[in-house]
Amino acid sequence: MRFSRSVFEASCEAVAGALRFEGPADAVLSAYFRSHPKLGQQERSTVAETVYAVLRRKRLLEHLIPAASIREAVLAGWAVLLGANLRELEDLASPSELRSLADAKRAAHSPLPLEVECEMPDWLMHRLRERFDEASLRELCEGLLRPAPLDLRVNLVKITRKEALARLSADGIAARPTPYSPVGLRIDGKPSINRHALFEQGALEVQDEGSQLLCYLVAPRRGEMVADFCAGAGGKTLALGMLMRSSGRLYAFDVSQARLGKLKPRLARSGLSNVHPQRLENEHDVRLGRLRGKMDRVLVDAPCSGLGTLRRNPDLKWRQTPQAVEEMALKQRSILASAARLVKPGGRLVYATCSLLAEENSRVVEDFLAAQPEWAIVPAGEALQQERIPLSMGHYLELWPHRHGTDGFFAAVLQRKG
Repeated sequence: MRFSRSVFEASCEAVAGALRFEGPADAVLSAYFRSHPKLGQQERSTVAETVYAVLRRKRLLEHLIPAASIREAVLAGWAVLLGANLRELEDLASPSELRSLADAKRAAHSPLPLEVECEMPDWLMHRLRERFDEASLRELCEGLLRPAPLDLRVNLVKITRKEALARLSADGIAARPTPYSPVGLRIDGKPSINRHALFEQGALEVQDEGSQLLCYLVAPRRGEMVADFCAGAGGKTLALGMLMRSSGRLYAFDVSQARLGKLKPRLARSGLSNVHPQRLENEHDVRLGRLRGKMDRVLVDAPCSGLGTLRRNPDLKWRQTPQAVEEMALKQRSILASAARLVKPGGRLVYATCSLLAEENSRVVEDFLAAQPEWAIVPAGEALQQERIPLSMGHYLELWPHRHGTDGFFAAVLQRKG
């Protein structure tokens, strides 16, 4: 990693943009790189690492250097988080800044307040403390602070997992089977997998192992009618279509045409012919009426706070608010109720989020069941066992980065009584 003046100035500009929290960090970085096309690949890598390090350990940096300027935050990020030697920073920092950095490096190894260790805003710490004891909370937050690995899903329509492993190995890419998903691969390092022939041919898709497991909970069968109610860019849609072996009819619903537009090239690569994308005005779109009571299975991967994805999106915890979560929970209840109307008697509905919070997860499901006596819960552990997935779970699927190596996921399997 090169800590040059040009990279320092670029990092300061990019960090300043990210810390305004006007949008997702990855979008801010993409926009910054588009406006600075002369930055080389290595320089871009350093800038991106700096931005994510500062976002990931924002409370620590504020604790070490209160009221730090942007340049002080970048210098501290390099010295404390990315391993820069103070000698490497002598041309960039003033003598007083170097002394401050030396103090910060020492203080970083001293005992820290739990809030600083966990890198969570106070409101979120309060909610997590309601559920976890201190030791468990510390383990969870440590897991969320570690960068996520690169997980892939093998498209069984085109290749087996064994064949994919052999092809990647032959090309010098170290990969291993994921511990739970029968179609998952975990990659070491950061290879440009989107340029690999298997990716270009649709034999591989980037998808977190936890997201793959959600599709196994839906457990779609050949020839069924299935809906992905909040399809987004279609990662789970494609996994469902694969499990259906491209038979039956699979609807990919979403309110955003832009998100569905991202599904189009992925669908073309996948070799699937049973997927039907359709934009909805909202969860109560009148066009859903013709499908009422006809679906064998519906997946509701509901829009949520996204706090289970902090390994990938560390800025989310600083951009979310309690008010936004409360509004999200109301929306989730509405979406779940609407999606449930599509399911036929005896059919299955899976409600899922990538949130850590009970108000977006179990409370939504419990309220739904209390209001809908024709529905019953299927224990997630039983549903996984039926799919021969060796993962012990209770009533709900609850995945955690420190325990399972996945993003944080919640899912409930619901069945409409026949």
